[in-house]
Amino acid sequence: MPLFKGVVPPVVTPLNERFEVDYVSFSRVIDHLLDAGVHGLFVLGSTSEVVFHDEATRVKIIEHAVEQTGGRVSIFAGVIAPTTECVIEHARNAQAAGVDAVVVTAPFYTRTSQPEIIDHFRYVREALDVPVIAYDIPVCVGTKLERATTVTLAREGAIAGLKDSSGDDGNFRYVLMDMAADPNFFAMTGSEILVDGALGMGAHGVVPGLGNVDPRGYVRLWDLCQAGDIAAARAEQERLCRLFEMVRVSLPRTSTGSAGIGAFKTAMRSLGIIDTNLMPRPQRALNGEEAARIDTILRATGLLE
Repeated sequence: MPLFKGVVPPVVTPLNERFEVDYVSFSRVIDHLLDAGVHGLFVLGSTSEVVFHDEATRVKIIEHAVEQTGGRVSIFAGVIAPTTECVIEHARNAQAAGVDAVVVTAPFYTRTSQPEIIDHFRYVREALDVPVIAYDIPVCVGTKLERATTVTLAREGAIAGLKDSSGDDGNFRYVLMDMAADPNFFAMTGSEILVDGALGMGAHGVVPGLGNVDPRGYVRLWDLCQAGDIAAARAEQERLCRLFEMVRVSLPRTSTGSAGIGAFKTAMRSLGIIDTNLMPRPQRALNGEEAARIDTILRATGLLE
């Protein structure tokens, strides 16, 4: 069986009025996810707003998550940075803090080729004892992990798995087909709205940002897909699609990034999970009118009375 599978939400990092991490709310987020039955946690990913945190804060976030989780599920940590040496430093600190795996993107800002990206992952893996998960998110790093790159790294053991947020479902499917004979490799979709399709074509799990708002919905969807109940899985996926429409509420006043994560935070505030919906500067938080529209979506999808 693959090393990791199931529903692994990328954990929202709540902020206080000083734009610092609100660890009391962060504890509630983790309990909210664990109580829903998720299979793992991904801290310091894009939904966690990793690039806004300095190294000391990143380590503290990981240590808090490891302590709060108490070994109940596996923890992945994003070690997102522009260059190989910076990634290795973040990764070693994450490993020392007790994570089960690290999540690594291609280098960014600096321009690299696919062969250089392969070397990047090799260098990171050689520096660590924990597994490395490749993170394909070209919208943020500017580079696509090509099929041949991912498969080469997987076959030689430089990566244990893939978190695919590329939106390129065809490429994702080919990777799944290429690696189907390897029982140790796992691939997870980062899509919130195509989970049933991804699982149907062999994905091993899902990393949904919306899972912070409705983790039970994604666990239910996972269970239905595992049971082969296609009709019920489709119905649950479509309910989650309606819930996901919250990410458009603040556009175009905000960026797509702050619209999505800001919507999740606003919904979580309405549900009593976190205390504020603040975003790291310069990203904009949702305003009162937008929050009211989020509440309407929460009511329509059965999450708020």
